Amino acid sequence: MDLADGNGVLSIPPDARAAENDPGSVSATVISSTGELRIYLNATPQQGDESLDNWNTFRLDHLTDENSSSPTKFSARTGMAFRGGTGSCVDDSYVTHIGNNRYREIACFVVGSRGGSVLIAAAPAESWPLYAPVLERAVNSYQAR
Repeated sequence: MDLADGNGVLSIPPDARAAENDPGSVSATVISSTGELRIYLNATPQQGDESLDNWNTFRLDHLTDENSSSPTKFSARTGMAFRGGTGSCVDDSYVTHIGNNRYREIACFVVGSRGGSVLIAAAPAESWPLYAPVLERAVNSYQAR
């Protein structure tokens, strides 16, 4: 799935389907037969002051500002090699204000030759051990441009 601005390409698992997203972004989900979210993937062009250096604090602050609470950072890395670029990633969890759902995610800011983009790979926290390998593959397959 190509970002509209050409800054990145999101790879999705075969059972994922395109999902509603913000203009310019691409999203895909895997939904169970009972309608429960299993996996959420999203790529969005850079929209703010995020940078490789500030990403792990920027992301946690953004989660607090954006309809969620209780962000918890498990780990963060900078200077990660991506296909076509470099990124900073944070592994975190948060609780949504609506529905009080806990999610865990790998959230990355990736810079390629055309600019920056944000990559999100998430799942319900309780099913993270089951879906983490698929989400990590999606992160490792992300292509910056």
